[in-house]
Amino acid sequence: MTFRLDHFDLDRFVRDTLAEDLGDLGDITSAAVIPADAVFDGVMDSRDAIVVAGLPIAEAFFRALDPDVAIERLVEDGDRVEAGTDLLRLRGSARAMLTAERSALNTVQHLSGIATMTRSYVDAIAGTGATLLDTRKTLPGLRVLEKYATRMGGATNHRMGLWDAAMIKDNHVAVAGSVEEAVRRAVAAGIARIIVEVDRIAQIEPALVAGATHLLLDNMGPEMLREAVALVDGRIPTEASGGVRLDTIRAIAESGVTYVSVGRLTQSAPAADIGLDFAQSA
Repeated sequence: MTFRLDHFDLDRFVRDTLAEDLGDLGDITSAAVIPADAVFDGVMDSRDAIVVAGLPIAEAFFRALDPDVAIERLVEDGDRVEAGTDLLRLRGSARAMLTAERSALNTVQHLSGIATMTRSYVDAIAGTGATLLDTRKTLPGLRVLEKYATRMGGATNHRMGLWDAAMIKDNHVAVAGSVEEAVRRAVAAGIARIIVEVDRIAQIEPALVAGATHLLLDNMGPEMLREAVALVDGRIPTEASGGVRLDTIRAIAESGVTYVSVGRLTQSAPAADIGLDFAQSA
């Protein structure tokens, strides 16, 4: 099955990433040390307990340099695996696999790290009825991949960019003059989804009256969140955001909010420990 993501060009990503690593001279180490006809069997494995993400992209790196490489995928993206689990088996050109190794591993390590952290947050709010959202706090150029990884961890994507919903934040309100005026202008512009950030209870009713379709309750503690949820009374979805940590997310989710958004899923997730070990074929 071909791996596809909206707004993501896999071939271009692979080509640009390899070009960055190869430079003008290519992999001078493999060219000097490895015979051109050498064949290696390899196994990609996880040294950590992880949620897997990025294997189809890793495969694309190997195939870009050796179209005839034989790849056996042993697990799937989204699977939760124990430390020591084999993820992929490869057999192909030794030069090609060694050249593609770092790009493939960097991608799987980074995306699996995000998916793994995301799953821990999803597990922490299980049974509360709240849904975990990611944010736009992503590395430039990697948003589509990082948000794919949060989905593999069980989260739901928030806005993919500035184009798919209005999000009126404190600086928009400051320039527009008030929450009501900022929302009114978004409504007048014909925007269907209007997310409004509020940090005070007094801002909620004016935002609702003006036409907000989603409230982002910014940096509110559980008690204030419960008050806000009661005031909204199911009229539109509510989202808790700001400073959410693994040790605080359950109390936040239990306030009754529809969503909890967490920037650290893509901003701070550590890379998973994943390696690629080669054994020369007989």
